[in-house]
Amino acid sequence: MRKQQNYGNQSFVVSIRSQENHSWQGTLTWVEEQKQENFRSVLELLKLMDSAISSGQSSTIGGDEG
Repeated sequence: MRKQQNYGNQSFVVSIRSQENHSWQGTLTWVEEQKQENFRSVLELLKLMDSAISSGQSSTIGGDEG
């Protein structure tokens, strides 16, 4: 059985500022919500994107993470 969820079309702009410790550092911009968040690793970038798509209603891209 396959379950499909539609979160709508979301657009992100990823700006890579540097590469250190075998990972990227930069800025993620969520186009639809006009929100911007810095990230320090690819894992953090993916978590920010997942959080934005999953919640869709947070005041920041990362939700309530500190």
